[in-house]
Amino acid sequence: MAPVLENRRARHDYEILETYEAGIALKGTEVKSLRAGKVDFTGSFARFEDGELYLENLYIAPYEKGSYANVDPRRKRKLLLHKHELRRLLGKVEQKGLTLVPLKIYFNERGYAKVLLGLARGKKAYEKRREDKKEAVRRALEEL
Repeated sequence: MAPVLENRRARHDYEILETYEAGIALKGTEVKSLRAGKVDFTGSFARFEDGELYLENLYIAPYEKGSYANVDPRRKRKLLLHKHELRRLLGKVEQKGLTLVPLKIYFNERGYAKVLLGLARGKKAYEKRREDKKEAVRRALEEL
């Protein structure tokens, strides 16, 4: 079974309000790199363009044995959602301060690559520090 690739940084940097599952349009060599776990979520986000949703700045490493079939590692990738979901998301993303960030990439039981998107609001630096302190206290108590 292919690994679940998680964007652990997203939950630290953002407050996740809702999650959505979307398909992702990939080329063959990208799928092979995903199955090998060669993904970097740093700076990736989803954006609407001409009524369609695209995942931008997601780095999928070129497949070692891909040769000419490899594509740009940071290209825009179309996300596949139903029209009613796209309309609902567009309305929410237009609100000030909300964005869509990828939380996980995984393969479903049919072998299709899926992205778990989070509708998120950015955290302030003091919120991150407060959360880090709570986590450190929780870990310390667990050790005892």
